[in-house]
Amino acid sequence: MSANSRLTIAAHALTWIGLYQRRGHEVATSEQIATSVNTNPVVIRRLLGEMRKAGLADSRRGAGAGWMLARDLAAITLLDVYQAIGAGPVFALHRATPDPECVVGRGLGPAMTAVYDDVEAALCRELAKTTLEDVLRDVLKAA
Repeated sequence: MSANSRLTIAAHALTWIGLYQRRGHEVATSEQIATSVNTNPVVIRRLLGEMRKAGLADSRRGAGAGWMLARDLAAITLLDVYQAIGAGPVFALHRATPDPECVVGRGLGPAMTAVYDDVEAALCRELAKTTLEDVLRDVLKAA
C-alpha cells in the first residue's frame, strides 16, 4: 500500500508559487511548477484547482495566464492545504460489514473508530501548527 502524496505536492506547489512571487513574478505557469515537482502539469492544474476552490490560490486566464497565491504563505497552514485536497480520513473501517454474529466483527468498528478519531484530531492539531511560511523558511535553511 502506498502513501498519498497529494498534501506534499500541493504544499510544494503553493510554497513554490510564494517564493516565485517574492522574487518579483506575478504568476507562475503549471509547467514551471510541474518542473519543480517533477510531475505532469495536468497534476498541478488539478491540485491548484482544488486550492482555488478553497481560497488558497487564484488563477489568471489569457495573456499572462498562470497561478498566484490568494493568501500570504504565513496565512496558509498545512491543515488548510490538507482540508483543501479533501484527503478524507487517515484510516477507514472494513469495506464490507463484518459478521454481526461475531463478537470481534460486531465490536471492532466502534473500538477502532474511537482510536481513529483521536489520530485524526492529533493530525489536524499538528498540521495547524505549521504555515507554508514555516515550510519555506525550513526549505531555504536547508538549501
